[in-house]
Amino acid sequence: MSAATDPLGAAATWALLLGIRGAAQAAAAGLRSDGDAGGPDGHPPRALSPAAAELAERYLPLCLAGPRVVFAQLGQSLDGFIATRTGDADYVTGEEDRRHLHRLRALADAVLVGAGTAVADDPRLTVRACAGPDPVRVVLDPQGRVPRTRWVFTDGAAPTLWVVGPGVVPERVGNGVEVLALPDRDAFAPGRLRAALAARGLGRVLVEGGGITVSRFLRAGALDRLYLTVAPVLLGDGVPGLRFPGTPVMRRALRPPVRRCVLGEDTLFELELRAPGGGPDVADAV
Repeated sequence: MSAATDPLGAAATWALLLGIRGAAQAAAAGLRSDGDAGGPDGHPPRALSPAAAELAERYLPLCLAGPRVVFAQLGQSLDGFIATRTGDADYVTGEEDRRHLHRLRALADAVLVGAGTAVADDPRLTVRACAGPDPVRVVLDPQGRVPRTRWVFTDGAAPTLWVVGPGVVPERVGNGVEVLALPDRDAFAPGRLRAALAARGLGRVLVEGGGITVSRFLRAGALDRLYLTVAPVLLGDGVPGLRFPGTPVMRRALRPPVRRCVLGEDTLFELELRAPGGGPDVADAV
């Protein structure tokens, strides 16, 4: 088999996915949603290797969602907890899910966490388990309670946007940290945050945690897509994942289109909460 007809490998396919923000770019890159790769017009399609086809199948729908898409990720136990009662979350899900999370970061302009996650987990929020650029790290901290010693404020590995509320007087922060002071608590509403980040060129946003922040975005109808990884472990109690006011009638429960795949021993559920280009507000269902 000649080099021209060799299947496209995983590394080359991932590099293409990193540059795709819509259907036109996917076509220019030669990637199609049917799992094949094809060159520009006039060139024959080119097959993908099995590993490359798996990457394209898993991440191309997100890439095709366009430059303004908000998606969330949570890893949880079978009984719906993201950490133990003491807050220990190392690790609920396995290595393949952590690699998946880093790929989501690489495909985002910004990765957003709430103050609780920044305090409890001290996450770096950078891309380390795969190739790709680091997103801007957005820390929602209305009361200014996140210690300035956390990685996102001190490591200088990626830009950090520290979003604080009225009355918070920011202390001196390191290089690469920008403070965004919002005028009131209403400005922290997920829809307004989404618009504010998009105005800064951060249209593709990963809401990484924690459960309260992801639930707020879901309840407000501000999520387009949700990646929920379930590990075969039972915790009994602990820090819950998704929580929002439920419907008393089962037929009104939110049942979005879903795709499933296996990540080692874990199962990934990808829920499409809003069709590209519009669709109903999920807040009507939750």
